[in-house]
Amino acid sequence: MEIEERLRTLLLQGLDADGAAYQRFLQALSAHLRAFLRRRLLQWPDEVEDLVQETLLAVHHQRHTYRPDMPVTAWVHAIARYKLVDWFRAHAVKGARNDPLDEASGLFASSDSEAAEARRDLGQLLQTLPDRQRLPIVHVKLEGLSVVETAHLTGMSESAVKVGVHRGLKALAARIRGVS
Repeated sequence: MEIEERLRTLLLQGLDADGAAYQRFLQALSAHLRAFLRRRLLQWPDEVEDLVQETLLAVHHQRHTYRPDMPVTAWVHAIARYKLVDWFRAHAVKGARNDPLDEASGLFASSDSEAAEARRDLGQLLQTLPDRQRLPIVHVKLEGLSVVETAHLTGMSESAVKVGVHRGLKALAARIRGVS
């Protein structure tokens, strides 16, 4: 059984007061989250388990917000990304407290407006692509979803997702070279 379908079934059973199914949901979700977070925390492998536990706790507390018409993995990944962003913020703040300001010459070098302009430009470039290329790039490259998750979310085959990413990135590179 596909992970999305299995997680959805177990979660819905758990929401219907089946404690054993909910326990199996959390166990299956733990393994899924470990892989998801491990890919994003390559430099901090010791932090993965803490974030898995924080995410599971958040999923438990927010289980009433799950909509059965939405993919479970997309809902869980959104929660996990928030936890990951919180961790990165806390990690950056702790690190910044230890750096003397006079050694941080580049601290204020980039502005928020540059980042906003880059996001806007990327958004405009992505809008020039057809959905079959744009959606795989957005989900896989920008949101960090797996090819399988993206295929399920978009209704495309896994091969089509991979091809869409490849062709979309190639088209974007060609457009950028043509602009430069």
